[in-house]
Amino acid sequence: MTHGFPTLTAAEAANLIKDNDVIGFGGFTPAGSPKAVSREIAQRALAEHEAGRPFSIGVITGASTGPSLDGVLAKSDAIKFRTPYQSDPELRKRINTGKTQFFDMHLSQLPQAVRYGFLGGMDWAVVEVCDIKPTGEATLTSSVGASPTFLHKAKRVILEMNRRHPAALRGFHDIYEPEDPPTRTHIPIYHASDRIGTETVMIDPAKIAGVVETDLDDEVSPFDEPNEVTIRIGENVAEFLAGEIRSGRVPGDFLPIQSGVGNIANAVLFAMGNNPGIPPFAMYTEVIQDSVIQLMRAGHIKFASGSSLTLSNAVMRDLYADLEDFRGKLLLRPQEISNNPEIVRRLGIISINTALELDLYGNVNSTHVMGRQMMNGIGGSGDFTRNAFISIFTCPSSVKGGKISPIVPMVSHLDHSEHSVQVIVTEHGVADLRGRSPHERANLIIGNCAHPDYRGLLRDYLKLGGEAHTPQSFDNAYALHRAFLAEGDMRQAAITGA
Repeated sequence: MTHGFPTLTAAEAANLIKDNDVIGFGGFTPAGSPKAVSREIAQRALAEHEAGRPFSIGVITGASTGPSLDGVLAKSDAIKFRTPYQSDPELRKRINTGKTQFFDMHLSQLPQAVRYGFLGGMDWAVVEVCDIKPTGEATLTSSVGASPTFLHKAKRVILEMNRRHPAALRGFHDIYEPEDPPTRTHIPIYHASDRIGTETVMIDPAKIAGVVETDLDDEVSPFDEPNEVTIRIGENVAEFLAGEIRSGRVPGDFLPIQSGVGNIANAVLFAMGNNPGIPPFAMYTEVIQDSVIQLMRAGHIKFASGSSLTLSNAVMRDLYADLEDFRGKLLLRPQEISNNPEIVRRLGIISINTALELDLYGNVNSTHVMGRQMMNGIGGSGDFTRNAFISIFTCPSSVKGGKISPIVPMVSHLDHSEHSVQVIVTEHGVADLRGRSPHERANLIIGNCAHPDYRGLLRDYLKLGGEAHTPQSFDNAYALHRAFLAEGDMRQAAITGA
């Protein structure tokens, strides 16, 4: 082979892995995640367990992965611990039953934690590439994530050479690892489009145990079509931002946008692109989704910097067919750069993320259902929220057929405090919390954002606070949660003493 490294089957590569090894898997979301070796590690685990022998590994990734990584490893009980973020239903089940130990982390902090040894040593890096030279110079595929750090810190390396991604992706990556404290200097990014690193990663050739040839699509699930609720949320966000431009609080040529992942995020971006009061804008974000490519083709987005191309197969094929048209318009960076607080603050990024739950004072829960069950993880939302020029959280005003209100008296788990959250948006309206006291925040959130079915309950709760800076009632703070757990419907809550 032209690369000069041993060519292995996925099974041969998996047989190199030992029980209790710690593996850094490349990728960021399912984009660029390894898909062949992980499936064979899962088969290996099943065979070892059947033989009565222990076999489990520590799994560190950039973010979530696909079913051929997290999914198959979880089903085979092969994951001893997992960090920093996941979205697989099988893995989630094992995390929430205590079978897999999971610790949540801000995504920007993961690479430094690996370099510092906070997570222990790393035995293997398994990373997907579309080109590898005999010198160890490699071109990554559809994401960067934490792959550069994994490749440097792991004792040995296995590469998946995925022919589904063209070698012409060289030039779409900007690989830069900052020095660690106390010798770190500033990161010289002053515009979303600035390039500061290299096009490729350099791997010590002596560490490369072998190359596994693959030809596999990324396992990105398609998003739902926008519905009435998500469309209205998007329109409310877009009109709020257009109003900020008209008021002069946001520059006329706008600011870079960070957007979370999912159906609401897509609807928000489309609404921004369609709003005549918002000029073509740049994105400095984590995940580049289908909507970004479509809006870029339409001229509404002029540049997008992220850590992954998390695209459906159809959109990815179309992108690769027109790849040269996008050269100089897309850039993929390591997650500690895409999510770096220094850059977020410097560029004046407007962050738009989705809340799982929020309370009357602007505290946000991004991670835990009913305060106990892990959903996915905090991801990068905290990296952006705390440092944004304007931090926005969106959510529907009710879910599960109206049985759950994401707006509650007190969040059941806290990820983003009221000090970081500036704007709340639902399909009913916008609550601009900037410069508002707790009483004012609560009244804005109830009046502008809460579902009509829940406004009375929430106002009853607010009355109980009496003469207090932040009205709270310990007896009623989780009345809505208790009603759902007991009756299956938060609307059955009783606010006692109101």
